[in-house]
Amino acid sequence: MTDFDAIDALLAGARQEVPLPPAGERRALREGLNLSRTQLARALEVSPSTVAGWESGRDPSGEVREKYAYFLKGARTKLAAAAPAEPEETEPAEAGTDPHPVSGGGDDGDGDDDVVALPAPQPCVLCGQPARHQVAGFPQHLDPAQCGTPERTRTTRPARPAEEPPPRPAPAHPRPQTGGGVKVVPAGRRLKTADDPDLIAAAVTAALDQHGGDIEAATAALVRRAIPDAMALLDQTRKGGRYDIVAHPWLPDVLRKQTSRGPDQIWEARPKWTRAELPPGAHEVTALDVNGAYLSALKTHLPLGQLEHSTGNQHDRRRAGVHLITPPVWEHDAYLPNPIGSRDEPGPLWVTEPTLRLLLRLSGPKYGLCDPPEIHESWTSGATEGLLEKFRVALKEARDRAIAHNDDVTLEYVKAMYSKFVSTMGESNYNRELYRTDWMHLIRSQAFANLWWKAHRAYDEGLMVVRAMGTDELHVIGDWRAVFPEGRGVSEVKVKDVYTVGTPVAADQDV
Repeated sequence: MTDFDAIDALLAGARQEVPLPPAGERRALREGLNLSRTQLARALEVSPSTVAGWESGRDPSGEVREKYAYFLKGARTKLAAAAPAEPEETEPAEAGTDPHPVSGGGDDGDGDDDVVALPAPQPCVLCGQPARHQVAGFPQHLDPAQCGTPERTRTTRPARPAEEPPPRPAPAHPRPQTGGGVKVVPAGRRLKTADDPDLIAAAVTAALDQHGGDIEAATAALVRRAIPDAMALLDQTRKGGRYDIVAHPWLPDVLRKQTSRGPDQIWEARPKWTRAELPPGAHEVTALDVNGAYLSALKTHLPLGQLEHSTGNQHDRRRAGVHLITPPVWEHDAYLPNPIGSRDEPGPLWVTEPTLRLLLRLSGPKYGLCDPPEIHESWTSGATEGLLEKFRVALKEARDRAIAHNDDVTLEYVKAMYSKFVSTMGESNYNRELYRTDWMHLIRSQAFANLWWKAHRAYDEGLMVVRAMGTDELHVIGDWRAVFPEGRGVSEVKVKDVYTVGTPVAADQDV
């Protein structure tokens, strides 16, 4: 291919963007048809906040721009056609003429194109007498008075012949009919009724309308109301739940702050680990960001009722809470973080259910990385792992839709909902509907345990783990894309930073 051929191919594939009307006219066209942003967004497969951005001056691009331009052009045409037209003056018909003549290809008095005049009379399909017109392909009299068939014969259905078999009886189990039933849509692994209100989408649409499409103002307003909205969503997803919960239980002293501003006695096992030594040479390190750490951690074993005290080195997997343990010795700190985090003080400490289950699993025959922890006493209640599952799925689906549609308003709103939901369950003045300090510690610890398992997976797949910090930061050396999927989804990771550690090894001059 020559340079000119390449240029010709480039020109052939290039196309100019479809022009769009001014932002004010875009909104006027939509509102002129009494359409909401949500309705238009659904048709264009974008989010309501994206439509709001277009109506405030931002322009779409690519295929969605062509679709939006097509809608605006159609809306302008429809509104123009619906505008009242000035009545046209018509001249009166001449005396003795038929204002609605019937010709060979013309209309009759009702404007029916199926009525045509016959060049020669033909027998009427109803009475057999000569008829001068044809209706729907059959010669007929247009005037019933001219037709020799009685009115009753022409307007009633003929009787069933005697030899016609009787109608078949209805089956014992009739086939279900469409319409009138309960409309359902998928919601994670389950179904939900289609008419369940989408509280997240409704809140975003209302905020954008209230602030005239101003994305920053709408986002700020939604973040401010994230806590009560999260509780409303929790109430909706809890409808029909199998379990009752105690929202304001009595709490043991270990879950109470020792001072007005001090912490309680629970150790959440937050990781803050750095590998002490790397092999010689220069190494490219990738800092990975784990998406939706707290959102994923909502799937954990949570106690339903008030915590009850017990003693003894026993663990009941049907219960969850906090436990006073003596942790095992960890001998793998050179290449894997300690599951209980960075703790300098030896001796017993209070840990949460996720930390205890992590230690018990690592001490089992499958991994054998440590001895079992010694349990001294516990505060637990009957528990379930699916208590917040519907709540989690609703937030995850809203987050996924926001990412797919580049909907930053909904994305920031959803992030604020689940992060503030977790952080205000304890002794907080911002959430008075749910007072479960134990839940707050358990969900946070589950996020830390999830990060530990990602570090172990990286190590097990041949990567070199360099750092593990907080809930969502993991530094590795090696081909991490062969281990973790890259993206913005909850089960994916994205790159936070890439840097080099060490210096290249000089070549051996004696070789």
